[in-house]
Amino acid sequence: MKKEEGISRKILLVSKYGETLDIAYAMSQEGHSIKMFIQEKGCKEIGYGFIPKVTDWKKYIDWADLLIFDYTGYGAICEELRAAGKLVVGGSTYTDLLEMDRNYGHQQLKAHKIKVLPSYEFTNFKDAILHIEKHPDSYVIKPSGETQELKQLLFVGSDDEGLDVIRVLKAYEKSWGNDFGDFQLQKKVKGVEISVSAYFNGKEFLKPYNITFEHKKLFPKELGVSTGEMGSSMFWTKDSPIYDATLKKFEPTLATSNFIGHIDINCIVNGNGIYPLEFTSRFGYPQIMIQRAGITEPIGQMFYKLAQGLNFTIATKKGFQAGVFIVVPPFPFNDKKAFKLFSKDAVVILKKNVKEGIHPMHLKKINDEWLITGDTGIALLVTGTGLTMKDAQRSMYGRVQNVIVNNSYYRTDIGDRWQEDCDKLWSWGLL
Repeated sequence: MKKEEGISRKILLVSKYGETLDIAYAMSQEGHSIKMFIQEKGCKEIGYGFIPKVTDWKKYIDWADLLIFDYTGYGAICEELRAAGKLVVGGSTYTDLLEMDRNYGHQQLKAHKIKVLPSYEFTNFKDAILHIEKHPDSYVIKPSGETQELKQLLFVGSDDEGLDVIRVLKAYEKSWGNDFGDFQLQKKVKGVEISVSAYFNGKEFLKPYNITFEHKKLFPKELGVSTGEMGSSMFWTKDSPIYDATLKKFEPTLATSNFIGHIDINCIVNGNGIYPLEFTSRFGYPQIMIQRAGITEPIGQMFYKLAQGLNFTIATKKGFQAGVFIVVPPFPFNDKKAFKLFSKDAVVILKKNVKEGIHPMHLKKINDEWLITGDTGIALLVTGTGLTMKDAQRSMYGRVQNVIVNNSYYRTDIGDRWQEDCDKLWSWGLL
């Protein structure tokens, strides 16, 4: 570690759900003084025993050398703090809107001359059903606003006439009534789902860029409900045609939007082009933890340099990184009774005391034992790295074998799609 990189900083993390516990814990082990605030009531216990927690983050603004906001919705606060001279990694009002208002995100893609899939905004189910009847096609139902947090409501149709989507909309109408909120119908296109992301220092994007392949369904081979995420595979690159066609075009706009942080565009790509689907203008989960497995410089120092607006190349490993969530009931569903019965305070045991590649998620530490807390049932993320995707998978699943968690389950095929996806991406000139 260079001398200037050995400086201990005071870092305050303001977290919505406690998802950045692993990052906070890693920075504390690098020698930084950490304080963490978690907003959501059901997640308040996360991190106890791992790092110092606070109940009112605003009391520690003056204490902190660096503030990190880990979710959308804090953009206006981040802007205020930057205006007051604080170093902040987090969103802006503009980047919050990009993610939280799908319609606005699509308008911005069009304004930046980026090709998007046709999508239609609805405030009620009857109009949406009428639209499909008039324009039969394959569609995806995408909730907007707060409902988009409920990943099980996202529905990807497979019927060419849209009949399966009509059935789902009718079911949602019966179960949700008028409480569903706004949603989009987006035309579905076949291809490879891929996301490109990068860190932005307030003026420009830093190299290398990150290319991620998400695995969203609960079971292997993309079966079961959408969970938001079961695991991802990724690599870093200094050149990307997908970055050039999407994120790069936002560089001048972001430079005027008071944003310093991480931004991701999820796309469907095929032989006809690149079609952005949505923005994640914050850390992705588990993306940030898998990125950490591939970043070779101290992560606290990296965030400090980013918040200062420095232009530097992030030091990363060659090859690939993969990560898989180990989860417990009732994941991915919200059932407090089931969580209490099967999972609350369940012990996470490591057969060998080797913690490399083991990332704590919704855990607390009591008498040096790791216990599951929160209310969602995400226990750990396990990562692996390697020069090939197979090496990264072998490393990751080898580490999974070191973990004992009662009633746990995980995907056994994270990274398997790479061989097929890789061939397609090469043939389309996108790698």
